[in-house]
Amino acid sequence: MKLSSLLFLLLCLSLSISACGEVPNVATVGITAPDFTLLDRKGNTWTLSELKGQVVFVNFWATWCPPCKEEMPSMQNLYSMLPQDKFKMLAILQNDKPESADSFAENLGITLPILYDPSNSVGPKYGLTGLPETFIIDKDGRLREKFIGPAQWDSPKFVQLIRKYIDE
Repeated sequence: MKLSSLLFLLLCLSLSISACGEVPNVATVGITAPDFTLLDRKGNTWTLSELKGQVVFVNFWATWCPPCKEEMPSMQNLYSMLPQDKFKMLAILQNDKPESADSFAENLGITLPILYDPSNSVGPKYGLTGLPETFIIDKDGRLREKFIGPAQWDSPKFVQLIRKYIDE
């Protein structure tokens, strides 16, 4: 092995060792999800850490985002088919007007909780790269799944995935 390659390897090893034990500053799969407290559009307070014991589906979205609007009916279907005492779905509105979300929800019959983050402080904790993004948090509060982009949430694949976490 060349000396330069050996030095590079040692540098990489020392950097990885020094990073061990540090808590990441954004949501990371396998680690406790960042806590937040937000109000939904009906005035109810939601604190993520208070939902331990339930599987939590957190979706970041906006009404100006076409893929977000496209996936919302499938989210509502998923929300309706799973037991409310074991599963919570929270749709966090990002960089949007709450009135737009209210109108959108009313027009489509959306009943899942829509939370408003007026300071847009929760998204950065989750390392958002765009919308929509969805995070599945297990009963212990650990982030288990991260999905970038829209999905057909009521498809058998996703229903089975969520039920797996509910049954753990």
